[in-house]
Amino acid sequence: MNIVGYGGGTNSTAMIIGLYQRGVPIDLILFSDTGGEQPHTYEYLPVMNRWLRKHGLPSITILKYTDRNGERLTLEQECLRSGTLPAIAYGNKSCSLKHKVSTQEKFCNNHPECRKVWESGKRIVKFIGYDAGEERRRTHAIVYDIQDKKYQNEYPLIEWGWFREDCVQAIQQEGLPLPGKSSCFFCPSMKRSEIRTLYHNHRDLYERAVAIEQNAKPNLVSVKGLGRGWSWEDFVQADKNQTALCALFPENDMPCGCYDGE
Repeated sequence: MNIVGYGGGTNSTAMIIGLYQRGVPIDLILFSDTGGEQPHTYEYLPVMNRWLRKHGLPSITILKYTDRNGERLTLEQECLRSGTLPAIAYGNKSCSLKHKVSTQEKFCNNHPECRKVWESGKRIVKFIGYDAGEERRRTHAIVYDIQDKKYQNEYPLIEWGWFREDCVQAIQQEGLPLPGKSSCFFCPSMKRSEIRTLYHNHRDLYERAVAIEQNAKPNLVSVKGLGRGWSWEDFVQADKNQTALCALFPENDMPCGCYDGE
């Protein structure tokens, strides 16, 4: 049984195209919705679904995290309730593990076909969209992959030698628009240019992101805001005043666990 963990970004979109071109069967395409994805990601899902149906592939299964009572809990709600920022702001990736990985794990644990595979003593093949420029991510994961008794993780883009530009080309050759970067609209790994774009194009989402930041402020010790060493609110204000010097608002090169190409 073959499963694709679909992030809604460039890499995983190109990976599906490449698998189809090579005749590799796909049984499930899983997308975990944190409730705070970028607008362009939500807009892209039906576009991708049309392509999938046209080529006889399964539609995207959208999964959502629920609490122990079975109630929907978005990452934004969780941050506001706990008075914290997304975990990546503090240097770990538990937000993506909880709202992305665990939702897919829970779904598969209860999926009849997945259970049949495990009961037969086999592993499910899971395709992961790390491109050829992200070899270090696979290297980091290989220790866990070897020990995994349920999944056989495969990294097709790396095996094919597809870098980001190859992924972009594959998508364009299929006549599909580029999906854009996949991330939450309040992700601490967003670049300054992305925060600026969010402020100007989606003011409502920017204000919700700042609300998370302000709500967590009394509890912050090691970081100052969604920018880790600085707050988004301070950056936007400085940007409007043309005083947003790069040295004052450095970008942290720590990709989110949800990263799926730009």
